[in-house]
Amino acid sequence: MTQYVDWSFATSTGARLAPSGPDVSAAEAVEIVEQIRSLAARAVEPVAETSRLRAPGDAPPPVVVDRPTWIAVNADSMSAMLDPVVARISARQKQAPGPVAQAIGSKVTGAEAGGLLAFLSTKVLGQYDLAPGGTPSLLLVAPNLVHTERELGVDPTDFRFWVCLHEETHRVQFTAVPWLRDHVVQRAQALASDMVPDVDSVRTRLEQLAKELPRAFRGDGAGLTDVFATPEQRAEMAELTAVMSLLEGHADVVMDDVGPEHVPSVEEIRRKFDVRRQGAGSVDRVLRRLLGLEAKMRQYRDGAAFVRGVQERVGVEGFNAIWTSPDTLPRAAEITDPGAWVRRVHG
Repeated sequence: MTQYVDWSFATSTGARLAPSGPDVSAAEAVEIVEQIRSLAARAVEPVAETSRLRAPGDAPPPVVVDRPTWIAVNADSMSAMLDPVVARISARQKQAPGPVAQAIGSKVTGAEAGGLLAFLSTKVLGQYDLAPGGTPSLLLVAPNLVHTERELGVDPTDFRFWVCLHEETHRVQFTAVPWLRDHVVQRAQALASDMVPDVDSVRTRLEQLAKELPRAFRGDGAGLTDVFATPEQRAEMAELTAVMSLLEGHADVVMDDVGPEHVPSVEEIRRKFDVRRQGAGSVDRVLRRLLGLEAKMRQYRDGAAFVRGVQERVGVEGFNAIWTSPDTLPRAAEITDPGAWVRRVHG
């Protein structure tokens, strides 16, 4: 298979470009990691009680990581996610690039991927790594938690536990619902493969780029991927986005429902954190728009409203019917109309 991305180079590039994080002593770093690990374990029971979902006993525990480790893990996952897509694209090619062009090209794309991972490594507080073909795990990025709690000026223990509640909900979603991980991975791979233009359609896509790029800068749609998408692909993206909105919104609802009893300053944290989600400076906002992170912010809002709307109508147990099968996941039109989902699934 033609190597389009040098993932080792991406990992080393990302690690070099990523800032080291907030200034803490070695002793403070050990103490912070131990506390985050303890809070993550403490989040298990309240999340299970509130969501009425429980991770199986053999589910891997959360892992506390630094930025270079987060980059390495995500480079591996991106490789596992995209390699099958690249294989399908290679099979369509009439002629593969020569070894020199391939070596240079893979280094260039590796550098680009590394730069992207370096940028994202400063933004992510926690992540459930789907690890296609590997062992999934929950990652908690210690330097980003410390940086954010200092930036917001909130109680460190409360903030760390609050984030652990959100991320533990993701761990429960993907481990208590065994089919969900493969479903998300397969849909993402199919969409990625479909969105790569063939030779005959490149000119049309470039014309589309010139027309639609201003919309990406404004923050409409899902970023550059949406700019290149055909109407059919946008429809499929909307369906996948509905699922991601569900997952993020559900985690937000659970963390806030658990919060008042376990996180004394939860209202202050939520208020300040929602302001932070809007992005800081102008450069940051532009990058978020182009990468589709603005759309991700809407996923939290729309998904939480959907979960609240369904639970108000049929309760938590009625909402949990959503995890029955892929057919019971919300459709694109339903994520902003919870009543439509209730009527379809519950009659």
